[in-house]
Amino acid sequence: MMIATTEFIPGKEVMEYKGFVKGNTIQAKHIGSDIMAGLKNIVGGEIKEYSSMMEKARKVAIKRMVEEAESLGANAIISVRLQTSSVMNSASEIVAYGTAVVVE
Repeated sequence: MMIATTEFIPGKEVMEYKGFVKGNTIQAKHIGSDIMAGLKNIVGGEIKEYSSMMEKARKVAIKRMVEEAESLGANAIISVRLQTSSVMNSASEIVAYGTAVVVE
């Protein structure tokens, strides 16, 4: 599956548009990560536990988007975007979305 943030894939021609596809996941914070985050808040620096959690969440959302595109018969997704939002005080949603297409 080819994935592009642009409206086209260089060197490929869009033969068919399959439609909008998306994948999402909601991740909640872990108490252990919160303790480490509290310590980092005092001394500064990257909160690697949260960075790792969000990276895994992005991968899950993209995987689900790809699965939806494949179920439509697409071999590429163009105009891909990632968005995050707070669902509640201790949980965030990651959404990956784009346009499923068949390219030559």
